[in-house]
Amino acid sequence: MSTLAIDVNPLAEAIQCTEDELIVSLVDGRKISAPLAWFPCLANASMEERNNWELLGDGQGIHWPDIDEDLSVSGLLKGTQLDG
Repeated sequence: MSTLAIDVNPLAEAIQCTEDELIVSLVDGRKISAPLAWFPCLANASMEERNNWELLGDGQGIHWPDIDEDLSVSGLLKGTQLDG
């Protein structure tokens, strides 16, 4: 009998923001995408502010210092939408 190992603590390695979408690349090769409308602070930010991000911890989260916004990778995987 084989078992399937699931990484319960996935880590981000790169972030991309388009005009209407947030795309997070994980170290295991997966990509998470979500509409920017789910994240009002990001949706209302300039492209320059969206592109100024830093990883928190080893990639468990993402921080945008210009707009003081933080998102967790686990929250993104759950499909958690932020309220404005």
